[in-house]
Amino acid sequence: QVHVVESGGGLVQAGGSLRLSCAASGSVFSFNTGAWYRQAPGKQRDLVATITSAGSTNYADSVKGRFTISRDNANNTVYLQMNNLKPEDTAVYYCNAVVVVSTTTVPLLGWGQGTQVTVSS
Repeated sequence: QVHVVESGGGLVQAGGSLRLSCAASGSVFSFNTGAWYRQAPGKQRDLVATITSAGSTNYADSVKGRFTISRDNANNTVYLQMNNLKPEDTAVYYCNAVVVVSTTTVPLLGWGQGTQVTVSS
């Protein structure tokens, strides 16, 4: 069974940068859309960014211009470069392979442990 492992989180000051990585155990990202989500304490899990197998990207309004999603199909990995981080970006970040249905994303895999991102003011 394919699973994902997220890494790269940490504690950073506002305005700083982090690069998250999502490694899959199989080639699931080669043929499917990759997605990053985040979940802040007491809140629902929200979609942050997606990247299709062709490389088309989409972002939540709150991260546009600051975050960049990319993929490395050869290494079955999806990345999230996060710049100009804000305290409101603090959350556990998760990745998944997804199917886009209308305006929603449907995860194809079980959820990993996620990686904690904490931004101090």
